[in-house]
Amino acid sequence: MPADGEFGPACAALPQGSSPGSLQTMAGQPVADAAAGNPLLSTLVTAVKQGGLVDTLNNADGVTVFAPTNEAFAKIPKAQLDQVLADKEQLRKLLTYHVVAGRTAPDQLDGSHKTLEGQDLTVTGSGADFTVNDTAKVVCGNVQTRNGTVYVIDSVLMPPS
Repeated sequence: MPADGEFGPACAALPQGSSPGSLQTMAGQPVADAAAGNPLLSTLVTAVKQGGLVDTLNNADGVTVFAPTNEAFAKIPKAQLDQVLADKEQLRKLLTYHVVAGRTAPDQLDGSHKTLEGQDLTVTGSGADFTVNDTAKVVCGNVQTRNGTVYVIDSVLMPPS
């Protein structure tokens, strides 16, 4: 798989052309705004707004975001998810654990990366097959936004306590 293109089965589910949430539209938007138009990421967008992180992400000078799908959030028991969403500090910790400073290309993904939360996450794999922290598979990777690179994942990453 070329390092300069998007990859993964979920990429086909994105809107096409210049529709909101399409690869073409997201490329011209800052990362939080780009996610807001993506139908796979509406739960994440709600959490980012609730955590007060929209400006942090939109104003960042190059980030890599591991973005859990709606289905990833649905795997978390409702009571646990509601508890995290209600606690802004816990929510910010969870969300910033999904963000790495600097744009990370697919050929740089394999390895350990320090998150904005402060702890490391580990990505293993190559080509179009990557797993984060042995639990989350990249289902649509190398999505470009104006200020970041997004890897859509199928599980929410829980920071080590």
